[in-house]
Amino acid sequence: MSTGHDHVASRPLQRRALWIALAANSGFLVVEVIGGLAFHSLALLADAAHMVSDVAGLAIALVAQGLLDRPATARHSFGLQRAEVLGAQANGLALVVVAGWIVFEAVRRIGDPVNVTGGGLLIVAVLGLLVNLGSAVMLRRVQGNSLNMRGAVVHMTSDAAGSVGAIVAGVAVLAWQADWVDPLMSILIAGLVLWSGWGLLRDTAHVLLEGTPEGVDPHDVEAALAAMDGVETVHHLHVWNLASDVPALSAHVVLTGERTLHEAQATGQDLKRMLDDRFHIEHATLELECHPCDPEPGPHGTGGHHEVR
Repeated sequence: MSTGHDHVASRPLQRRALWIALAANSGFLVVEVIGGLAFHSLALLADAAHMVSDVAGLAIALVAQGLLDRPATARHSFGLQRAEVLGAQANGLALVVVAGWIVFEAVRRIGDPVNVTGGGLLIVAVLGLLVNLGSAVMLRRVQGNSLNMRGAVVHMTSDAAGSVGAIVAGVAVLAWQADWVDPLMSILIAGLVLWSGWGLLRDTAHVLLEGTPEGVDPHDVEAALAAMDGVETVHHLHVWNLASDVPALSAHVVLTGERTLHEAQATGQDLKRMLDDRFHIEHATLELECHPCDPEPGPHGTGGHHEVR
């Protein structure tokens, strides 16, 4: 069974994949801008604008991935775990802005279409599709549960869809001289970009607001803790994410009977091992109590307890 340590082992592979994708997309960005200007294709320019956000997004993801592995300090006691969430959020904002620009330019062109060179558009779009799909597949293989890596994959996937739209526009221009298809496909691309950006913004906001990690049900976690030997009840349980792939937990656990400090600590370690094995929760803080604490602690505390971290 995999544990919470898996994401740490995969981070060097994630950085390597991001570097390769950044190099490939930066090179193709130049080709796409030149092609869009030379062939008068808004679909290519729209895809190039999205590609700019891809390159910026990959760079942001790389920086965030580097910050993620910075050691904890007195100022940042958990390190910079949420840097990757902020990187994913920046990517989401970039996608929304790019979508707005594409729609604005496409609406303007629908009323005043320009002559598009269909053959050149088609060639560049096919090359773009190959670059985008290759990058998306490579990043997806090392994505894990990281929102930062997911942001990079979303960029590549939506750009691949944009290349498909540009291919459709190229075929329409070649076969039927339908120049109007070029801005129409650009609007469809913008809709996809906006949907992708909104999903990223929603999920990163959930992490920053300390929402429950995806796939973790607090009721299941509480029931699993309560079912362990030596546990009477569990309360004040909270589960959140430090980074998008690093869940954390805190809870008060009432133990049965009268226990020594050593026995309480041993029980606490058993509980933490269970949380890591079953729910991949590596960071757990358990406050072990001899009897339930008051719902609202007074100025003199809640009674006897042992805290195990």
